[in-house]
Amino acid sequence: MMTRSILFAAALAAVAVPAAAQAPAGGDTGGGVVRYRQPTTGAEVYERICQACHMADGQGATGAGAIPALANNPKLSGAPYPIMVVTRGAGAMPGFTGMLSNAQMAEVIGYVRTHFGNAYAKPVTEADVAALAPAPPTPSH
Repeated sequence: MMTRSILFAAALAAVAVPAAAQAPAGGDTGGGVVRYRQPTTGAEVYERICQACHMADGQGATGAGAIPALANNPKLSGAPYPIMVVTRGAGAMPGFTGMLSNAQMAEVIGYVRTHFGNAYAKPVTEADVAALAPAPPTPSH
């Protein structure tokens, strides 16, 4: 005859195993909040954030507004311009200071400067972004 603790352990295993099998790759915190790995490479940041507006091919779009093309864009030749646009925003594009780390912004700026027909290979560093980015917003209480 099974003891109460063995029955409890079997019941717990019956619930825990299917739940663990269904947990997303990013990991369920147990409180219903799912954490996903933050994008770190320029390609990952572009794919998860930028391409929603600038399109997968960097060609931009026209509709309710005009989204500038990043493809073959001579404005990207000097690193300060894209750093200031990404950190501070321009037109309808928000600034990403406080939403992305300086490292993530440097990665994605470097990515667009070397993809989509652009060949501006001089790397953009985290220090370059930090030097031109505004101070991150302080949380209000």
